[in-house]
Amino acid sequence: MELTDKLEILADAAKYDASCASSGAPKRSSEGKDGIGATSGMGICHSYTPDGRCVSLLKILLTNFCIYDCQYCVNRRTSNVPRARFSVDEVVKLTIDFYLRNYIDGLFLSSGIIRSADYTMEQLVAIARQLREVHNFRGYIHLKTIPDADPDLIAAAGKYADRLSVNIELPTAASVARLAPEKSVHTIKLAMGAIRRKLDESTQEPRAPKFAPAGQSTQMIVGADASDDQIILSTAETLYNSYKLKRVYYSAFSPIPQSPASVPLAPPPMLREHRLYQADFLLRSYGFQASELLPATGGNLALDIDPKLAWALAHREHFPMDLNLADASMIARVPGIGLRNAKRLVELRQLRQIRYVDLSRLRCSMKKIAPFIVTADYSPANGAASSEVLRRSLAAAPQQMSLWTELKAA
Repeated sequence: MELTDKLEILADAAKYDASCASSGAPKRSSEGKDGIGATSGMGICHSYTPDGRCVSLLKILLTNFCIYDCQYCVNRRTSNVPRARFSVDEVVKLTIDFYLRNYIDGLFLSSGIIRSADYTMEQLVAIARQLREVHNFRGYIHLKTIPDADPDLIAAAGKYADRLSVNIELPTAASVARLAPEKSVHTIKLAMGAIRRKLDESTQEPRAPKFAPAGQSTQMIVGADASDDQIILSTAETLYNSYKLKRVYYSAFSPIPQSPASVPLAPPPMLREHRLYQADFLLRSYGFQASELLPATGGNLALDIDPKLAWALAHREHFPMDLNLADASMIARVPGIGLRNAKRLVELRQLRQIRYVDLSRLRCSMKKIAPFIVTADYSPANGAASSEVLRRSLAAAPQQMSLWTELKAA
């Protein structure tokens, strides 16, 4: 098979993996020893940086042959899809050639499981080793970790990769056992734990070798099983707390040709994926807990309003909030005010009282913010309006969101 034909198959097969951003990657100098490639540490794989730039990586599978038969996966053993496999040298060549043509900033490499977990992981590590040691490649490398692989191989992967990811795929052990019986949540979490220990060691011990400096991430598929958003967010919260993940990525399930009856025949709304990303951001950056966004009894996030607005409407006892008295963490919970503007408002009131026009100058969403705030010269006329009335006035028309739209917004 020609290399271009392999690339077409294995790049298409890799599109279902969303956990490929490089936020937090270190800057690598290209100076000395004729090094090539340099990552800015901002984001890769057709993701968007905070300043709006789009950066990219070569996102491929080593192979889409797989000994596993995960029911939700297009590359499962029983799937009737074209198969291909790169050699180690072919992946190295593609990466270097694509970089020299200014097509990419780095490599995201995953793989189906061939022969065994150890054999597959050895191949992935060999590619990263050649790029770093033979070609002195300074670009970003993200390697997918095979959970059942020998811990020494995972440790070697962290020596060469900027980020490692271990995809949990489904939020409950019961769903994994039903849809991916050859996998084990216990094994996946053991791998995550081993990576966390190596990350802690490299951070706490000055002489310890660097290990995956951009941390680790994972992915959960949304809509492949009956798990609701409360279960998904609770699982994500546990993973963040237990393994210090940089990110949990969410990927809406996409039915594939000849899908088995064990998975849905229709995809979930892309807007559901978008709301999960918004809620995840509240968990990571705003101090929210999953139980605040959805009750323990279960349920899905609202599609017509964002999760922070939904929380505010459900907790009217905090509103309208006096911005001249509240602390920064509570101001950041006001719909339409972000973390940066919350900090700016606290700094401003050290000089004078906050006025309504100050919020407009900070480019806050005035329609969204107005019912929830009090300033020195403003209190909402509709402050006593019911949450249902406010919801109808503030809800946006549902629309389909792509993953790239969400990453750009983040």
